[in-house]
Amino acid sequence: MNRFTRFTAVVALLMAAQFAGPALASDPLPSWNDGASKTAIVSFVEKVTTPGSADFVPEAERIATFDNDGTLWTEQPMYFQLYYITDQVKAQAKDHPEWQSTEPFASLLKGDMAGVMASGKHGLLNLVAATHAGMTVSEFHQSVSSWITTARHPTTGKLFTEMVYQPMLELLEYLRANGFKTYIVSGGGIEFMRPWAERVYGIPPEQVVGSSLKLKYEVRDGTPVLVKQAEIDLIDDNDGKPVGIQSHIGRRPIFAAGNSDGDFQMLEWTTSAAGARFGMIVHHTDAQREWAYDRDSHIGQLDRGLNEADDRGWIVVDMKNDWNAVYAE
Repeated sequence: MNRFTRFTAVVALLMAAQFAGPALASDPLPSWNDGASKTAIVSFVEKVTTPGSADFVPEAERIATFDNDGTLWTEQPMYFQLYYITDQVKAQAKDHPEWQSTEPFASLLKGDMAGVMASGKHGLLNLVAATHAGMTVSEFHQSVSSWITTARHPTTGKLFTEMVYQPMLELLEYLRANGFKTYIVSGGGIEFMRPWAERVYGIPPEQVVGSSLKLKYEVRDGTPVLVKQAEIDLIDDNDGKPVGIQSHIGRRPIFAAGNSDGDFQMLEWTTSAAGARFGMIVHHTDAQREWAYDRDSHIGQLDRGLNEADDRGWIVVDMKNDWNAVYAE
């Protein structure tokens, strides 16, 4: 290498360092206020991604799982999927007079959402099974895609996909930039989330885990199809979440985030193993910008998680104080 070539190489390195500096120094979580929660996230990511660190985790093992309802987007005053189901039940009610006296259909048709929620996840999945059995996966995908493109929240008037938390979008991007593979692990329907999760969260359909109905392979008019059955395959909530993780992912996460006691077992499963682990709970404390609820809520109840988070080393994110923005402007 002659003198001119060496000089050119040095200049190129200096210029690269100059331009790389701001990007490396920029805040990866700008919607998070400086504080204990943000510091804990960044410290964890740094120690598991730094070669030579005692807590270094190979990239293939950097699995992060996120609940959806109440963790990645709003879940009040009821789960967004239930709005979709409501539209489907109303459209089909004329063909099912028995629904007028059968729960939770009767409560839903009367607008009694408390009655619907009293049926729990099983009741919600029964609504799904009754209204979607016989549909092919492709038909259901098209139905959800069409609905979510125009459906709006009754209180805010926003599209449901506009009620995604900006700080959580930043967290997903930050983790992926550091070699993590991000998954949704939700009590919501797997086929309900898959049509739009990649567009909204950057999470492809094969990295979505959720409650599901059984599927059946058929050939209709010479075309192979997968048909949704009126039988529950998995309720991906509470102790079903670790089961769903093992069945769909096959690796135990090192990072898990949720917002309710329905996520407790996922956080417990994640953080009870050896090595560096991170558990996070989004605590809804902001009645002005979103909703404030926890122990007594029929949606996203958070009681045991609040009681045990400190002892288990889980970070409780205070939405009001830890986030300087809730939704993207």
